[in-house]
Amino acid sequence: MFVQLITNGIISGCTYVLVALGFVLIYRIVKFFHFAHGVVYAVGAYLAYTSAILVGINPIISFLLSLLLAGIIGIGIDRLVYYPLRRQKAANLVFLLASFGVFIFLQNLIQLVYGAQILTLRTGPVKEGHPIFGAVITDIQILILVVSMLLFLGLWLFIQKTKLGKAMRAVSDDPVGASVVGIHPEKIIFASFAIGSILAGAAGILISLETNIEPTMGMNAILKGIIASIIGGIGSIPGAMFGGLFLGLAENLGIWKIQAGWKDCIAFLILIVFLLLRSGGISGVETKEEQL
Repeated sequence: MFVQLITNGIISGCTYVLVALGFVLIYRIVKFFHFAHGVVYAVGAYLAYTSAILVGINPIISFLLSLLLAGIIGIGIDRLVYYPLRRQKAANLVFLLASFGVFIFLQNLIQLVYGAQILTLRTGPVKEGHPIFGAVITDIQILILVVSMLLFLGLWLFIQKTKLGKAMRAVSDDPVGASVVGIHPEKIIFASFAIGSILAGAAGILISLETNIEPTMGMNAILKGIIASIIGGIGSIPGAMFGGLFLGLAENLGIWKIQAGWKDCIAFLILIVFLLLRSGGISGVETKEEQL
């Protein structure tokens, strides 16, 4: 049982990490909480359902196409909503309210188009899982792990090795200094929304292979992503990875002795305890922002 809970926790944590990474990547550049990131997660799942189930496109092509469209939607949110606000030098509270408005609008648009019924990406008969070290893991869970790890590695290599990744690090640390040396902040914001939204869309698609799709799925995702980001140190990409995996493990181990319905409450309890410890000045839980 313990090994199974650890396995389930790692799989859940991988999807939390993807959401948290996208959220942190955008936050580090624009410096406000992009809550509409959660609805991009849901949009990714619905785009995959449309292309793979309704249209019948090859699953791999459907996955890649859905990621591309999720990135375009993230860019569209920034260009249509946030960019005019940046030009007016709006306060962060205005951005926060605008983000909530986008979230509600897109969530209701999804419900208008697809209805409130629960959908699924799963097709074909249910297959027996593979026993590994006393746990059982399914083909879909293996796929989630492999794709998540590839995305983690790809993001790290992009941030550390590419010219655009280094420019994103520069803008996140010192926007004014980056502008002085010729880095255009708007181009970096454009790239951060594209990449962050692709990560959110990937998380939505992967989790929908194992669970159901519903219009409100984005709210739970963004809350878990934010909690993971705060636990790991808001603004830190390594911290987002740690926070997501820690949250997934804590939730699944937490329901070992209590009902599964309390799983979401465990996440918020962890956040409350973490914030209380931090306010008490315990050095081991400081969340100082780190380099990308």
